[in-house]
Amino acid sequence: MKFLVTGGAGFIGSNYMHYVVNKYPEDFFVCLDALTYAGNYNNIKDLEGKNNFKFVKGDITDRDFINKLFEEERFDMVINFAAESHVDNSIKNPGIFLTTNIIGTQVLMDASLKYKVGRYHQVSTDEVYGDLPLNRPDLLFNEDTPIHTSSPYSSSKAGADLLVGAYHRTFGLNTTISRCSNNYGPYQFPEKLIPVVISKALKNEKIPVYGNGANVRDWIHVIDHNIGVDLIVRNGKVGEVYNLGGHSERSNLEVVKTILKQMGKSEDLITFVEDRKGHDLRYAIDSSKVEKELHWDRTYTFEQGIKETVDWYLNHTDWIDDILSGNYKTAYKE
Repeated sequence: MKFLVTGGAGFIGSNYMHYVVNKYPEDFFVCLDALTYAGNYNNIKDLEGKNNFKFVKGDITDRDFINKLFEEERFDMVINFAAESHVDNSIKNPGIFLTTNIIGTQVLMDASLKYKVGRYHQVSTDEVYGDLPLNRPDLLFNEDTPIHTSSPYSSSKAGADLLVGAYHRTFGLNTTISRCSNNYGPYQFPEKLIPVVISKALKNEKIPVYGNGANVRDWIHVIDHNIGVDLIVRNGKVGEVYNLGGHSERSNLEVVKTILKQMGKSEDLITFVEDRKGHDLRYAIDSSKVEKELHWDRTYTFEQGIKETVDWYLNHTDWIDDILSGNYKTAYKE
C-alpha cells in the first residue's frame, strides 16, 4: 500500500515515519511537510536512503499542489498529522490555526474523495473535550464526551474533527479519528513543556511554570501513540473515533521537578509566571475502546519513558542548538 503522511517532519509525525518505514518495508510512505517553524527536515533525513520512503515539501492548504500530488501518487491511505499545535501561538494568532487545521483538512479530504483513497485518518487531540476538575480523579474523557473547547487551537482541531465526521456521513469517505493525550519523546520542538525544561536547565536558565503548576496532563510516549495510530489506520472501524491515553497523569510542576532531578539541577530554577488564558485544569483519557477492539496497550511507563526522553535530549544537544540558533531551517536546502 502507498501512504501519504502529512506533517511527517514534525514531532509526532517524524516518530511515526521512523516507526512505519522500518516496520513495513513492503509499503511505501510519502512524507509531506511544509517545513514551517516546527517542521524539521533533520528529523527524517536519515530515512531518505530507504527504498520505501520519499519526502515532499508542500502545504496541505495548497489545493492545486495537493491535487497534483494525489494524481501522481495514487495513495491508498492518508494520515494527517499536519497541524498548528501550540496553544500560546493560537491565542496570539488564531487565523493560521483555522487555515491549516480546518481548511488543510478539507483540502486533503476533497483530494481523498476525488482520487478514491481507501482510508483517511485524522490525528486529533484530547483538548477538543475541554478539561476536567482537579478534584474528580474518577472522571475521564471517552469518545462520547461532548466537545467543549477552550483555546483557538483546540477549537480548530474540533472543527476539523467535525468536518471529518461530516465527510464520512455525507460523502461516504472512509475515515477514522484518533484523539491522544500529551505526547513526549524525541524530536519534540522546544516550545513545549518537556524540551523547554531540558533546554533551559542545560543553561541554568529560569524555567517558567504557569500559575502554580497544578494543572494536570495525561502523558503518553510518542511511540505508544504511534503504535495506536497504526493499529487504527489498518484495523479500526470506519467512521469511528478512538482515544489514546497514557494513563499517566502528572501535574506540570511534578513533571518539571522529575526532569530537574534526573538532570541533577536545582528546583530553584523554577519560576512561576502568570497563568495562560483559558488554561485547562486537567486532561485524562479513557482508552478502553481501542484496548478492547484493537488490543492496543502502552509499552512505556511514564518513569521509564521520561528517563529515556531526557537522556535522548542530553545526547542530542546539537539538535536543540540547531533549533535555537535557527540553523535547522536550512537543513532541507543543504
